[in-house]
Amino acid sequence: MKLYHHPISGHAHRARLLLSLLGLDYELIVVDLLQGEHKSPEFLKLNPFGQIPVLDDDGTVVSDSNAILVYLAKKHGRSDWLPEDPSGAAAVQRWLSVAAGQIAFGPGVARLINLVEVPFRKEEVIPRAHDILTKIEAELEGRDWIASEGAPTIAEVALYSYIASAPEGDVSLEPYPRIRAWLARIEALPGFVGFQKTPIGLAA
Repeated sequence: MKLYHHPISGHAHRARLLLSLLGLDYELIVVDLLQGEHKSPEFLKLNPFGQIPVLDDDGTVVSDSNAILVYLAKKHGRSDWLPEDPSGAAAVQRWLSVAAGQIAFGPGVARLINLVEVPFRKEEVIPRAHDILTKIEAELEGRDWIASEGAPTIAEVALYSYIASAPEGDVSLEPYPRIRAWLARIEALPGFVGFQKTPIGLAA
């Protein structure tokens, strides 16, 4: 398997994290975002949307980070990471949607503002980030994992990267003790691989 990624991309880290947690063999291929390699004709053949990550599993090409998580869990029969029962699958899907929405456009974009020039305003994005983090903090009351009471799922993988790196976008995690404990539980999982840290924002 080949994973096309860039180390500063939280979306790409999601895919890399699950590959590692599942103990799968894969080759990392860096796509130079700063040089526009993701918009090159060669890369656009893999993903016409011009986005990373992209997984090439011996000719089966899967793009979109959450789609990759679902693909890997399904292909390898890992119902522990993606439940088969309707309520369990729906619970995971709910948080995949949050990861693609409020997390990406909250703490994810807040970090991006400090990394590169993007047309977003901190005074809008940071309150949005704290709003979703407050909701997640409440969801974690009395439980170890966000979508399942007994074990981590791909919901953890989808949410982890941009929450863990929130301080890089000037979004403090200090008000969220349950989230910080949840992050530590993810980081203690066998096969965990960290998201590249950048000394910016509150992490400077």
